[in-house]
Amino acid sequence: MLSQDLLSENIDNIREGRSSEDLLFQVLLDWGVDLSLPISRQDIDGKTVFFVDGAEKHMALAACFDLDIDEAFVKQLAEYEPLRVVFRDAGFASDSVKINVEQIFAQKSPNTDVKVI
Repeated sequence: MLSQDLLSENIDNIREGRSSEDLLFQVLLDWGVDLSLPISRQDIDGKTVFFVDGAEKHMALAACFDLDIDEAFVKQLAEYEPLRVVFRDAGFASDSVKINVEQIFAQKSPNTDVKVI
C-alpha cells in the first residue's frame, strides 16, 4: 500500500541533479529564444530569478525554478511584465498558488506567456 507521503515525495518531474541553469537553457531552446541574449540573475524575495534580455520591464524571459513559490512572489515577478515566465511544476508552495499563477499574470501582465515545467 502506498502512503500519501510516499506519493508526494515523487511529484517533482525534474531529473535529479539538474541545475537551474540546465533548466533555463532547456527552456530557452524549447521556446526558441536566442541563446546569445544577455542573462542576469537576481534575488527577489529570497528566490533566484533569471532574466533574459534585460532586468527591466518587457524582458524576453523571466525564470524561477526555486521551491516554495507563493502568490506574493508571483505578484512581484508579474510587475516586471516579462514576455514569458517559467516556473518549476513542483516549486509552488501549494496547489492554489499554482492554479492562481495564470490569473495573477492575466491581471498584472496580460501579455506574458506563462509556462510550468
